[in-house]
Parts: sequence; structure tokens; C-alpha cells
Amino acid sequence: MRILVTGGAGFIGSNFVHHVLKERPEARVCVLDKLTYAGNRASLEGLDPERFDLVVGDICDEPLVDRLVAASDAVVHFAAESHNDNSLTDPSPFIRTNIVGTAVILEAVRRHGVRLHHVSTDEVYGDLELDDPTRFTTDTPYRPSSPYSASKASSDHLVRAWVRSFGVEATISNCSNNYGPFQHVEKFIPRQITNLLDGEIAKLYGTGENVRDWIHTEDHSSAVLAILERGQSGRTYLIGADGEKSNREVLQLILELMGREPDSFEHVADRPGHDLRYAIDPSLLREELGWRPRYTDFREGLAATIRWYEENEAWWRPMKDATEAKYREVGQ
Repeated sequence: MRILVTGGAGFIGSNFVHHVLKERPEARVCVLDKLTYAGNRASLEGLDPERFDLVVGDICDEPLVDRLVAASDAVVHFAAESHNDNSLTDPSPFIRTNIVGTAVILEAVRRHGVRLHHVSTDEVYGDLELDDPTRFTTDTPYRPSSPYSASKASSDHLVRAWVRSFGVEATISNCSNNYGPFQHVEKFIPRQITNLLDGEIAKLYGTGENVRDWIHTEDHSSAVLAILERGQSGRTYLIGADGEKSNREVLQLILELMGREPDSFEHVADRPGHDLRYAIDPSLLREELGWRPRYTDFREGLAATIRWYEENEAWWRPMKDATEAKYREVGQ
């Protein structure tokens, strides 16, 4: 199988590329990535050049996308602007990449009859109350609350429209918060880990009560591969690993695993419109496709993630200072 992976030099995309090449020896992967600040060539180092190509380009470049899709058996579409804080500062790149770029991909797979899997987020559903026992399902109404989540909701609707209107063979997955190797240090978990490695104090948005449903990126990769190979066209699958934790709980576990006191952090300004709680019900994925997560123990997965950042300073060091400078500008 020849798989085109858009955004394959980013955090989740690069982990998926490594997973596919390890688990499917017959597969060949082509990555299309614009290499914005969130894309990193170093995340793809060491891959077999006989089975892997990197094309630096924009998913809004229609001739380029058409050529790459025509040479593929399937497309896995990770490419997206994804940092909520950045969408609050300037929404325009999110509109262009996440909406227009997805439309370009859809037209290309339509022309060439190529299978598509579109990777989305649980943030399209808005948020849940902290004391609400329910979780997101495929029947949950869309209620995006940021320019980022609104742009991803738009892209999901485009995929569904192309499936129904034009018969495009496509699936969608909405996943909860990922953690693991190759994640940019602007994100919550790697920011705290690298702050502590630098001898700096850890930081917590607001009160830290906001809850996220965490999944190791290796488990996300295995779920996407299962959907790509066995998922039913037109379906949406929710990917989660029953990993609900408050931001405070996550931070205090990081502090414990790194030998710090549980209260050795400072509170910083909360994010505007910060969603309260996300929680995924992955029943359809588990019952229909038989998928199960490997990292069912969040502590184990987080410890492995900390070790990766400890052992790979050369990967994260070049982006650290600029990231912290941006946070200081907004008091975070």
C-alpha cells in the first residue's frame, strides 16, 4: 500500500508514519508537510529511504496535491494548524489550512478514487461540565468554541458532504488529547517536562480543574491504522483510552515522576474560553474494529514520555526559547 500522509512531520502525523512503517513492512509512505514551526524533519530521521519520502509543500497547492494523491492508494489527512492559543491570536492560517486545505484534498481523492481518512479532534464537540457523567459520542452535536475547533468542525462537515454528494470513500476520527514523543514544547505536557529539565518552575493554567481525556500517541496511531484498513466508509470513529485527568492531576504526576514536590508550580493566566472537560466514548471503535489501547496506565505512558524528552534534548532544544518568549508576552 502507498499511503500519503499529510502533516506527517508534525507530532501525531510523524508518530503515525513510524507506526505504519514498523507494523506494515509492505507499506510505503509519502509525507506532505509544509514544515511550519510545528513540523520537524528531525521527527522523521532514520526512516528507510526505500519506503519513505518527504515532500515539502502546502496542502493548498492543488497541482502538487493532485500529483501525490494520484500516486497513492490511500491518504491519511493529519495536516492542520492545531494550537488553540495561536488561533486566538490569528485565526486566518486555521481557516486556510484546516478548511481550504481539506477541500483541496477532497477534490483530489474524488478525482482519483483514492481512499481517505480524515483526522479530527474531540474539540469540535465543545466541552462538558466537570460533574457531567456523559461522554462525547458520534451523536453529540457540534459546538466548537475556538477558531481552531470551528475550523476542524468545518473540515469534518466537508468530508461528510463529499462522501454523500460525490461518493468519496472516506472515514473520520475524532480523538482526545494526545501525549508522547515528538510533541512541540508549546503543548501542556512537554512544556512542563522541558521547563523542569531546564530548572524552571512548572506552570498551570488558571485553577487547573479543566479535564482532558489523554491518549498516548502510539495508541492513536494504531487506532487510525485500524480505521484505515477496516473502517466503514462514511463512518466517524471516536478514539479514546479512558484517560480523563485534570490538568492539575497531570502536572502533579509529572512533578512526582521527576522528583519534585507536588505543589512546586505556579498558576498563570487562564486561556480565554478554556473548555472545561473533554471525554470520549470509544465504544464503536472497540466493538466494531476490536481496537484496544496499549497504554491503559497513564502513569506508565507519562513516565515513558518523560524519558523520551530527557533523552532527546537535541530534538526539543532549538524551539524552547522562542516558545517561552511567546508565553511570557501573554503572561503564561
